[in-house]
Amino acid sequence: MTKKYFFFDIDGTLTDRQTNQIVPSAQVALDNLQANGHFVAIATGRAHYKASPFMQQVGLRNMVCSGGGGLVLDQQLIQNKPLELAKAKAVIRQAETLGYGVLVMRDDSLRVWGNNDLFRQQVGERQEATEYVIDPQLDFQSLPVIYKIYVAIPAATEAQLTLKVTLGHLRFVPEYLMFQYDDKYRGIVEMMQRLNAPLKDVVVFGDGLNDMDMFRSQWTSIAMGNGAAELKAKADYVTTANVADGIYQACVHFGWL
Repeated sequence: MTKKYFFFDIDGTLTDRQTNQIVPSAQVALDNLQANGHFVAIATGRAHYKASPFMQQVGLRNMVCSGGGGLVLDQQLIQNKPLELAKAKAVIRQAETLGYGVLVMRDDSLRVWGNNDLFRQQVGERQEATEYVIDPQLDFQSLPVIYKIYVAIPAATEAQLTLKVTLGHLRFVPEYLMFQYDDKYRGIVEMMQRLNAPLKDVVVFGDGLNDMDMFRSQWTSIAMGNGAAELKAKADYVTTANVADGIYQACVHFGWL
């Protein structure tokens, strides 16, 4: 059997969105793919610190994380790219000029930093675990590295932030915009280069629009039955919903299990 290199999205692909737990049949698939000698990894937008516990929980050792900027090989973080600094600072400057609260992630942790509390005043607490560090002396323009930016700009007025197109950005909630490294495709390619393995043997699984970037003709792209219509249209194969054993069924279909 030809060795394959699997990259799985987490939310809505490996996990049931209702419980946030891995689908039991997906766990069986991961275990058996590894037992059969395949390379198995996660491909997620989550930061390294946030994705690592899940990776370990499901028995994996490899991961493309932080939107593609982070690489974990054999449980070791070997790369974690920040945002392009000049562009990040320009976005922050424009957001502040427009009067929107700003928070930044300066390291691989749940800490976010601001020079005032305007972000929380405008949108309230973030829905995920966050440690807020408010330092009135903080000068964003003097920071040596920035991993993420959170701007309290609502979707309705997002067009005001014209520099948003210069950096990877995502919106998961209506209240604020998040900027982070956003190139899962590049992360997978860089991982394969480190493994000295052919891109044609890559297999990716995803369900959301943020997975579109890693659905490429160079390799096999599989969309979950519960996935976005646009992603399904781009996929080589559409399996059943993740909670209907979609990952396991696809692996059986292609003869990987």
